[in-house]
Amino acid sequence: MARQLPIIWVYKYDAAGSHFTGRLAGDVITRGFAKSFRGTRLEDLHPATTLPTVHAYMTRVVREPSLYMCRGVLFRQADRTGSGERIMLPLAGDGGHGDGVLGASDYHYPVANADYAPIELLTEGEQWHSLAPGIAAAA
Repeated sequence: MARQLPIIWVYKYDAAGSHFTGRLAGDVITRGFAKSFRGTRLEDLHPATTLPTVHAYMTRVVREPSLYMCRGVLFRQADRTGSGERIMLPLAGDGGHGDGVLGASDYHYPVANADYAPIELLTEGEQWHSLAPGIAAAA
C-alpha cells in the first residue's frame, strides 16, 4: 500500500451544499496541482474548464454510489497529453450515506505546468460500475 500513497487523493462531500473539500493527497497529486488538498475546496483546485465535469463525476460516485475508472489518455494540455489510469470510489463514514470520494490517479505527463495551457479532461476510456443494488450503471 505504501507504494500507492503518492497517487491517492480524498475529498469530503457536503451533501447539503453539494460541494467537496480536499482531505488529503499524495506527493504526486500535490505536485501536479501545486497546492495542498487539505481543507481546499474543489473549485479552488480545479480550473473552470474542468470543474463542472469533475464535480459531476464525483457527485455521481458519492450519490449513486458507483465506481469510476478511466484508462488511456486522461487529459490534454495544448499539444501534450497525460496517459494512465484514474479510479474513484465512494466513502461512507456511517457505512451507508456517501460522504466522500477516494481516488487514485496514476499517469505519465511530460512536464507539469499549470500555466502552459488550459487542461481538457478526456473520457474515452471511462467505465462506470454501479454499487447500488438493482441499478445498472451507464457509461
